[in-house]
Amino acid sequence: MKTRATLVAIIVLSMTVLGQRTKLNPSGLNTFSPAEDVKMGQEVAQEAEKELNLVTNRDVTGYVSRLGQKLVEKSPNSNKFPFTFKVVDEKEINAFALPGGPVYVNRGAIEAADNEAQIAGVIGHEISHVILRHGSSQVSKGQLVGGLTGALGGLLGNSKVGQVASMGGVLGANLALLRYSRDAESQADLMGTQILYDAGYAPRAMAEFFDKLAQEHKGSSMEQFFSNHPIPDNRIAKVNTEIQKLGPALPNPKVDSPEFQNAKKTLLAMPAPKPKPKPGEKAAVPAAPALPSTRMTSFQGTTLQLQHPDNWKAAVSGKSVALAPAGGANERGDLGYGMIIDVFTPQNARNLDEATTQFVDSLRKGNPNMKVARSRVQTRVDGRTAQLTELTNDSPFGGAETDVVVTVLRSTNELQYFVQVVPSKDMPRYQQTFQNIMSSVRLK
Repeated sequence: MKTRATLVAIIVLSMTVLGQRTKLNPSGLNTFSPAEDVKMGQEVAQEAEKELNLVTNRDVTGYVSRLGQKLVEKSPNSNKFPFTFKVVDEKEINAFALPGGPVYVNRGAIEAADNEAQIAGVIGHEISHVILRHGSSQVSKGQLVGGLTGALGGLLGNSKVGQVASMGGVLGANLALLRYSRDAESQADLMGTQILYDAGYAPRAMAEFFDKLAQEHKGSSMEQFFSNHPIPDNRIAKVNTEIQKLGPALPNPKVDSPEFQNAKKTLLAMPAPKPKPKPGEKAAVPAAPALPSTRMTSFQGTTLQLQHPDNWKAAVSGKSVALAPAGGANERGDLGYGMIIDVFTPQNARNLDEATTQFVDSLRKGNPNMKVARSRVQTRVDGRTAQLTELTNDSPFGGAETDVVVTVLRSTNELQYFVQVVPSKDMPRYQQTFQNIMSSVRLK
């Protein structure tokens, strides 16, 4: 028999559980400030829109912008970012957000949605990526486009933000900058669900729409969408669990609107999208740079010092250093010849082997064609025990690329790494140079 005190306790407990939504905050490595997120997004957007065909119909663009801003009003900490919403004239079902606030929704996503709640879920999901700062965190982790771009800003004559903006030219065809992990997608799912609920929409709409796309479009052009939006494990179950924490069930959740249906009808009646400027065109394969000089010059960084060929330049951003010759990167900033040096923070790694595994895994997440050719080779850096891992990748200079990763623990929570980058066919001519550089390293 339940006493009055027991019933009160149950009611209090229920009230406590109800409304205890998952707290989601930006986490993980991020070398950018929120203000730099904004600047980065604006500069990349400017470059990306040189390639993207945007819908200019005012009824459609006005509707999507109003919907987006309504969702922003219900988003936590959104006042840090000046959100904008634009529609891309592409039939592929896709959407993406750049750091700091620019959000793009393909007309194909609007045409595929059954109702406003579903497209609101897509937009809420992208808003969440911005607020949780997944884009700039991705850059900070070095999960960048192509051949391990690293800290190339100085080599290209640009700032840290400018180095990312220089990659805008690839965004139309390959949003590798925004290839988030399943954990990041799950966080965006949960925050997007919270935004939908607070804006009065059926909170399951987003996850149900994504699940519908995964089932109905398997093997189609949707492969691109899900390569940029990897499906979190147990997506629907996690969203359903979160819904239970949000508060009482909405008595009359908003599902659709005449404005959405009118916008969808307008898009479906529009002519087929114009061909993209230079559709799918890869960057021109540049000529190989001059061979490394045998004369060496000194470099002093915050974490180390070393010697490098005097016809190579050092680009520095904090602890991150890129060493490369003139012409060592293609026009998009993808490094093809040189070395990237930085510090990685492993999570709960007990030794060098575990820390190295985590770092190599992070590289491979950002470079889907990267494979391990050789690993766990023992070596030394400045007298300390180190590991060498040899990877293969696609070179921005054409053909295969060899990436030799050398790692050494600076402390229990810092892994110093060196990534030697060169097309595989040229490795014999660069091997001695890389060895000379590594022999000269002195850790501070």
